[in-house]
Amino acid sequence: MTSQWPPPAAGRPGPEPRGRAGSRFQEVLSGATLLVWRRRQLALGGRTEDLDWLLDLMGGLRWADLQRLRLAPERNIQLQSPLASLEALWRRHLDFQEPLQYLAGRCPWRDLMLAVAPGVLIPRQDTELLVELAARLIERPPAVWADLGTGSGCLAIALARLWPQSRGVAVDLSPVALRQAGANVESAGLAQRVALEAGSWWQPLQPLWGRLELVVANPPYIPTAVWTDLDPVVRDHEPALALDGGPDGLRELRAIVTGAGAALAPGGWLVLEHHHDQGEAVAALLAAAGLEEVQSHPDLQGVQRFASARIPPSRHDSA
Repeated sequence: MTSQWPPPAAGRPGPEPRGRAGSRFQEVLSGATLLVWRRRQLALGGRTEDLDWLLDLMGGLRWADLQRLRLAPERNIQLQSPLASLEALWRRHLDFQEPLQYLAGRCPWRDLMLAVAPGVLIPRQDTELLVELAARLIERPPAVWADLGTGSGCLAIALARLWPQSRGVAVDLSPVALRQAGANVESAGLAQRVALEAGSWWQPLQPLWGRLELVVANPPYIPTAVWTDLDPVVRDHEPALALDGGPDGLRELRAIVTGAGAALAPGGWLVLEHHHDQGEAVAALLAAAGLEEVQSHPDLQGVQRFASARIPPSRHDSA
């Protein structure tokens, strides 16, 4: 994951449904009233983009519609949550540094609306690129793939939707995260195609060793000293198990790379997310483990944050 976490940028299209899930509540008020309320909340502190994200996700007020109110404040709008409820969430965010995604209970990611809760890593926008990267690297849909450290299940769900004929396994050491991933997989209608396994990295996948054609992982990779200095909204609320990668941030990445040779199929790909300054170190780990076609890839800001490599194909495949 990235060491800083803004919600999705203002104006970025988000998935439906918007507002409170399953709610038919509507509060009608003038644009002028909302703009006054918004200025009052921002005067208390916090970032403008965070409050606008809350208005979008929980209030159902898209960012573009909010901007139009500046030109026509006399217009009436309909909110899908009462202002009092939105204000209570905003106060909790300011007073206790609680992530808005936990307060809302959900987080938009790609074209998904994922349920999230304390104890589960909040999906980041940059991690979406792992899906795009895997799609570019794989010449044909893999028969079997795995997502190590699945967290909310975001990557597993995206891969299952990308390759409807394939089967995947989502692995996590945290029982809390695995339950959340299971709920999201079930909600996406993918329970028959994504299995969930509890355990550490490759260990739960032993029955599939030698058959995994693709494995993706967004492991904990933040160096401990950096993790302790993160914003409280991340450090004090999101699970350290999913963030702290040890003294140099490479502890779990080493474990994953070390096990790749036994677990991946001949020609199978390993695709990893890592810290912004670990590109060379991760590439060296992959090469030292005997993987080929080692490559680094940039995130949305152009920073090298992903690595890919593959097990050498068998002689039969390369003939």
